[in-house]
Amino acid sequence: MVSEVPTPFHEQVRTAEDKVMQLFAFVAEDLAVATEALLSNDADALTVLSERESIIDGLYRELEGLVNDQLEVRGPMASDLRLLLSVLRIVPELERSHDLVVHIAEHATHSLGGELSPRSRGLVQTMGDTAVEMWNQATNAWWQRDSDVADVLEERDDDLDGLHAALLAELASGKMSLPVAMEMTLVARYYERLGDHSVNITRRVLYLAGAEEGSSHLTKGTER
Repeated sequence: MVSEVPTPFHEQVRTAEDKVMQLFAFVAEDLAVATEALLSNDADALTVLSERESIIDGLYRELEGLVNDQLEVRGPMASDLRLLLSVLRIVPELERSHDLVVHIAEHATHSLGGELSPRSRGLVQTMGDTAVEMWNQATNAWWQRDSDVADVLEERDDDLDGLHAALLAELASGKMSLPVAMEMTLVARYYERLGDHSVNITRRVLYLAGAEEGSSHLTKGTER
């Protein structure tokens, strides 16, 4: 049996895939770091994550250039076209998601962790754990082209929304100072949006698997 020799095009596609997986890993790993930093008042974590942000911005530009070059140089087959278009559409979401992670770490510099009620600390930790789990599932879904994960993450996103509502209720209970409650309201929103982004990205896997643009399955959950 003669093995197929990789073409420059397919080598570029593999390069794009590797860079996308790097972005996925950065979001999931750094989200766990940001949550720990927030609860432990670790201001140093922000420096590390901000440096990572510069790497992500570079990867974003590289991927956009790589994909646009391939679209201009040749007319890709339908499956390759779906992949290239999907990369163009998820990379901005990955970049924005890491921005949210950095925003969480920024609040760690305000020493909020020690002023949170025990219940709010537990809710933040659970929100962080849930969001990390969702991002790990989204990463695996993209890598394995597993279109079934989108529905699973819709359910997990409902769980995250419930935690978000519970945290807001705790923040409104008067157990913490108003400035702390206001800051943590923003943080809670960051976690909620990170869940939304993970769902949106797994919907792109449906497109990779053959769903048509504009189909109800593909667009469900993307208006967030």
